[in-house]
Amino acid sequence: MTAAADLVDVWTIPTDQPPAVVRRLYGLLDAEERERADRARDPRQGARFAVVRGAVRLLVAERLAVPPAELVWRRGPHGRPGPADGGSLDVNWSASGALALLALADGRRVGADVEQLRPPAVGARIARRHFPPADAALVLDAPTPADAADRFTRLWCRREACVKAYGGRLAQGLGLPLAGPSPLRLADPGPLGPGPLHLADVPVPGPFRAAVAVDTDRPFTVRRHHWA
Repeated sequence: MTAAADLVDVWTIPTDQPPAVVRRLYGLLDAEERERADRARDPRQGARFAVVRGAVRLLVAERLAVPPAELVWRRGPHGRPGPADGGSLDVNWSASGALALLALADGRRVGADVEQLRPPAVGARIARRHFPPADAALVLDAPTPADAADRFTRLWCRREACVKAYGGRLAQGLGLPLAGPSPLRLADPGPLGPGPLHLADVPVPGPFRAAVAVDTDRPFTVRRHHWA
């Protein structure tokens, strides 16, 4: 049996929803979240934002057994959000286009990231400039552009997940050596904080890649869910 501290619940959340669903989820948001949804550059972005924040509220509130609209967020380092009365529960989420990812962990800090596949030329430029040699080589030596896009996006998700687990800055994670098969143990997260750190790629649908990182000295199990 997997201990609670070694289990991470991960939800995939499709963010393109019917208007009735968007309205329902918008109604759960607090004033700040509604203001951010309202000032989005276009209605589709605002609707997606409302879906992500509303779905996160529903899922976290269910875990904590509180009404979704009464959930209050606190801000940690670099604006990292979490439930103000969440006890040992740690929460992290990410959104990219039509998909979002939510991760919940008890007693451990967790970071989650989902990204739509990046163009190969963009990935190669970033990898060459910022990644450590082994990670950069994995991207630059890919046999096809599609492979290069896949490898870069996976490595990028791993970086973001590590950074978000610690509430750090992206610049602190760019140089981490994260090439290798999933799951991966990182003994020294460098400037992010004390290690070790475990991370794993998470299978997600469509042209997306995702990863989850947990600051734990033991491997963890991902329990996958799909929100609809």
